[in-house]
Amino acid sequence: MNAPVSTADIVKLADADALVARAGAALKAGSMVPYLGPGVAALGSTGVPMTPEDLAAFFGTKVALPKRAKGNAWAAAQHIESTKHRNTVSALMGDAFSTPVAPTALHAYLAGLRLPMIVDTWYDGAMRAALAARSDWGEVQGITRAGIGEDRWYRFYDAAGAETDKAAAPGWATVLYKPHGSVVPAKNFLISDADYVEVLTEIDIQTPIPDIVKDRRTERGFLFLGCRFHDQLLRNYARQIIKRSGGPNYAVVDPEVLTRNELRFLFGHGIIPVAVPLARAVEILTAA
Repeated sequence: MNAPVSTADIVKLADADALVARAGAALKAGSMVPYLGPGVAALGSTGVPMTPEDLAAFFGTKVALPKRAKGNAWAAAQHIESTKHRNTVSALMGDAFSTPVAPTALHAYLAGLRLPMIVDTWYDGAMRAALAARSDWGEVQGITRAGIGEDRWYRFYDAAGAETDKAAAPGWATVLYKPHGSVVPAKNFLISDADYVEVLTEIDIQTPIPDIVKDRRTERGFLFLGCRFHDQLLRNYARQIIKRSGGPNYAVVDPEVLTRNELRFLFGHGIIPVAVPLARAVEILTAA
């Protein structure tokens, strides 16, 4: 039987700073992929929901939600989709993220590194805005298959925001991967339970993961920043995105809020949790 994991196993203090610095060196070398959660954009001044719980609360201000959907963004979106229309869900998502999120110092720093790939898991456009000064990059976004009449799991966009096809992606110096979609440039959103049921039926065999992402994760590790994994859906996505990557993998965490499931996920998938406040980690990563 595996030994139980606990917060005592998390890398802390000076060792934690050193690991973040090591990850920063790997970023500069192009051998580490940043995996950004909403906590990164929340370091700046924002006027949009910055957690799934905040997003669920936003839905609750617009539509009366049943008890089972309160506090759960995906269930709330499903209720709205079922009782009203998918267009209502998309319109509310557009409303929720209508205020542009300014890039933080970390977004700007990552944009300047010309990394092979950046994974950004929230719906805001801060990372795209940070990359705007460059023209040698492109974006691939997860899309809902609800009502589109297409056998596609994702769409490609160039630096100007125009839709393109997968043939362009290998030529991009940096690939921005938004697995859950984004408000920009085209308001693609994976948000309802129905959206994820379709994806999760095939994600184990990697069909919804773009080939360019599979290619660029090879022989690279991942650095999780501003992420939580307190929901099974979030854990499933992270596991599949880092599958067959080269490692090592690190996650900047707050041990005071980690759940048992998060700890099991991190240790079970070879992700080293590092107890450094996110703002401190950004200082280390962006230091000259």
